[in-house]
Amino acid sequence: MAEAVRAVVFDIGGVLEVTPPLGVGEHWEARLGLRPGGLRERLREVRAAGEVGTISEQQARRRTGELLGLDDAQVDAFMADVWREYLGTLNAELAGYFGGLRPRYRTAMLSNSFVGARGREQRRYRLGELADLIVYSHEVGMSKPDPRIYLLTCERLGVRPAETVFLDDAEPAVDGARAVGMQAILFEDNAQAIAAIEARLRPPS
Repeated sequence: MAEAVRAVVFDIGGVLEVTPPLGVGEHWEARLGLRPGGLRERLREVRAAGEVGTISEQQARRRTGELLGLDDAQVDAFMADVWREYLGTLNAELAGYFGGLRPRYRTAMLSNSFVGARGREQRRYRLGELADLIVYSHEVGMSKPDPRIYLLTCERLGVRPAETVFLDDAEPAVDGARAVGMQAILFEDNAQAIAAIEARLRPPS
C-alpha cells in the first residue's frame, strides 16, 4: 500500500511550461548550411556543460559563437530563439492546480535546466511563488535520472521519497524517480495528470 503523501514535485519544461518545437534548430541549420542534426552535434558539449552548471551563461554564449562561427549580434539572435523555445508558454491550468496544493503539501519543481533558466523563468512566470523549492540541474551539478537529484529534492523538502508524488513528461525521469521510491506519474495531459495525482493524495484506506 502506498504511503501517505506529504510532498508533490513537478517537472517544469513540458509540464508546467508548454514547450512544443518551434523549428529553431531547423531554421538555424538552414541558415548555417548544416545538415539535419548538425546543430545539436556541434553544441553537444555546451548543452551538457550548461545542464549541470560546469560553465557560466556567459561562457556558454561565447562557446556557442565559436562553435557556430557567429558574431555577437548573431549569437544574441540565436540565443533569443533558443530561450523562446525553451520557455514556451505557461501551462496556466496545471500551474494553478500545483500552486493550490500548498500549504497542505510541501511542493517543489525539479528541472533538467540550463544556466540562466532560473532568472528567465522567474521573470516570465514567477515560478518561485508557486512552490516551496525549485531544484535546477545546473545549480546542483546533476540531472535526472541521476538518483541523487531526486534524493536531494526530498531531503530539501524534509520528506522521504515514498511520501512524494513526482510528475514528469519524460519516461527516463519517471523511471528514475520510481527507482528511488517516489510515487512517480508520467504526464500526458492536464486532466490525466490531475486525476492521477488526486488519486495518490487520498488517504490510504
